[in-house]
Amino acid sequence: MQLVTPDLGTLFWMLLSFSIVLILLKKFAWKPILKMLKDREDNIDHALKSAEETKKEVAKLKADNEKLMRETHIKAEIMITEAKELGNKIIEDSKLTAEAEADKIIREAEKTIKSEHQAAINQIKKEIAEFSIDISEKILNEKLNRKEIQEKYINNLVKDINLN
Repeated sequence: MQLVTPDLGTLFWMLLSFSIVLILLKKFAWKPILKMLKDREDNIDHALKSAEETKKEVAKLKADNEKLMRETHIKAEIMITEAKELGNKIIEDSKLTAEAEADKIIREAEKTIKSEHQAAINQIKKEIAEFSIDISEKILNEKLNRKEIQEKYINNLVKDINLN
């Protein structure tokens, strides 16, 4: 029966040891672990919010791009329609002169359409590039917010410059 029930002294020292270990864990380990978990949760929340904002911005840029493309196509159709009407009017006046004039007007309209289309594409590329730069700045600011990471990044850049 003595193997099953512990001695009172052994029970006292076991409780005292357990209490000391529990107090030490609470004082030195529990708070840092909870802080680390909270920081990780905050980082994840921040990353999710940034991703959602980026997704909204990309959707907005895509919608703007589609709107601009529709407007460009409408303008192109209007310009082509006007060019055809002008061509028909000239054909009524003089067939030979009208054919030459119609070809000239259609070529000019196509050049104008192409240049407006190219200008629209260039504007969209410029906006996307600016947006990408803004995102890159935010990411670099987030990634390089600690001095140790900045020094490591600078050292790597210096090594790359020396090697090249």
